[in-house]
Amino acid sequence: MQNLAPIALFVYNRPEHTRRTLTYLQKNLLADESRLFVFSDGPKTETDKARVDEVRQIIKGVTGFKSVKVTERSENLGLANSIISGVTKLVMEYDKVIVFEDDLLSSPYTLQYFNEALDRYAKEDQVMHIGAYMYDLPDKNLPQTFFYRAATSWGWATWARAWKDFEPDIDKLIGQFDRQKINQFSIEGNMNFWKQMEGFKAGKNNSWAIRWYASIFLKNGLTLNPSHSLVHNIGHDGSGVHSNREKTYHVQVAQQPVTEFPTELKENQQAYNAIKQFLGGRKGTLVQRGLRFIRQLQTKYLAKK
Repeated sequence: MQNLAPIALFVYNRPEHTRRTLTYLQKNLLADESRLFVFSDGPKTETDKARVDEVRQIIKGVTGFKSVKVTERSENLGLANSIISGVTKLVMEYDKVIVFEDDLLSSPYTLQYFNEALDRYAKEDQVMHIGAYMYDLPDKNLPQTFFYRAATSWGWATWARAWKDFEPDIDKLIGQFDRQKINQFSIEGNMNFWKQMEGFKAGKNNSWAIRWYASIFLKNGLTLNPSHSLVHNIGHDGSGVHSNREKTYHVQVAQQPVTEFPTELKENQQAYNAIKQFLGGRKGTLVQRGLRFIRQLQTKYLAKK
């Protein structure tokens, strides 16, 4: 009997997203042998209370797992603190964890991928994070899985040995970067990771994920990733401003199991180049960006009329 990792699912006030995320998780191979821990954050405002209660009704009736334990928080921790405390609790008890949020549709083989990778790299200190999401990369000749520097937060897994290096203090993190590291960290300026760090420091975001990626990066850690995404994020479903983001990160989830894992512990240069190219081109040409900006202005103008 395999020693399967516990699954942490973080939910808040989106009943329909939560229901869909659970439905897909239940269809995973190994779901019935896995322990599920659901962390339900408390309502931020009185307005949120009804939807938080609706989500709690859904999670109370969850079946299809080896066991289900629900933690209902009375106060609102916020996503970052909820994830940090939930992950810390589970890795202390089980030595590893698989992490989902309430807007992630998984492949039937996602749990299998996580558990196999967690076993395979358990004693490899340099491997700190396993991601399940991957952009729809133009290069179709990549290996099934590869190592890369950045951590994705849409379905992931880690070990207690790696999580102990998570540094929540933004000042301690920022103090370890120089110009060259900032360039490497932000995929040569193709991703706004450094801007997210500055945004966190300025109180403009409350991201646990950017601090986790920075913690990994500063340890020269590696993240394992599939070349064909095992997760699709349904959270980018807002209208107007968010509609173009949905298309950018939209993926078809893999329907085959992952059978190949890298043996060499180093970043895959071909994959890095493919990701860099994707990130560099995701906003389109200047003309396309200009047209999108005009469309957004028109949408806002019509909404006000």
